[in-house]
Amino acid sequence: MRIMKKQRYSVVVLFVLIIASSLTSLDSYRTTSRMVAEDMERALAKAMEEQQSDVISADTIRVFNSHLQMEELRGKAVLTVDTHRGFCPRPQVSAATILSLSDQRPSMVLWSMVLLWGLYCLYQHRRHMASGMYGGLALENGRFIDAKGKVVKLTPMQQQLMEMLWLSPSHQLPKTDICDALWPKKEDANDTLYTLIRRLKPIIEQHSDLKIEADRGKSYGLRIR
Repeated sequence: MRIMKKQRYSVVVLFVLIIASSLTSLDSYRTTSRMVAEDMERALAKAMEEQQSDVISADTIRVFNSHLQMEELRGKAVLTVDTHRGFCPRPQVSAATILSLSDQRPSMVLWSMVLLWGLYCLYQHRRHMASGMYGGLALENGRFIDAKGKVVKLTPMQQQLMEMLWLSPSHQLPKTDICDALWPKKEDANDTLYTLIRRLKPIIEQHSDLKIEADRGKSYGLRIR
């Protein structure tokens, strides 16, 4: 359970950082967009006032650019004709220009944190995969180790059953196979197996994210909670 909680926590932190980075970048962009719009409208009003005409000419664009207070906009802002407003001139600038003018340093710091945290999550995932962990348990030198590195104490029969389920490719085995392996001379070991499973369950759930499930009464398997 602790491993799964840590993994969920890491993913949650990653998504929080991504959202924070995106919102910070978007907020800076919107703030800059408003400033750019106000500056262009003010420059256009002064240009039209000086020209005293609604006709856009090369002089209009030159005067318009000269009245822009944001030097970075000069030469990048253009004037277009807005047919919805009676062929009135309307200033425009590309989104790339607005983005270049916005302060993206806070969001870049956050995006750097996203990258570093993402690499950390990837490292942790690969480390757990490399260690052979499944649901917070690892089988090392014939002993089951939990996420804290502690040995899970099992009886010989519990150990044998866990190894059988663990080493199965699907982590699941038919009841008949388990009974034949653990009690080969016993004709009906279903009750004995049930007792063994009942006592093993709380131990496994206490030390890992695993649980032992029965499938239609025909098989037992290890599943991640």
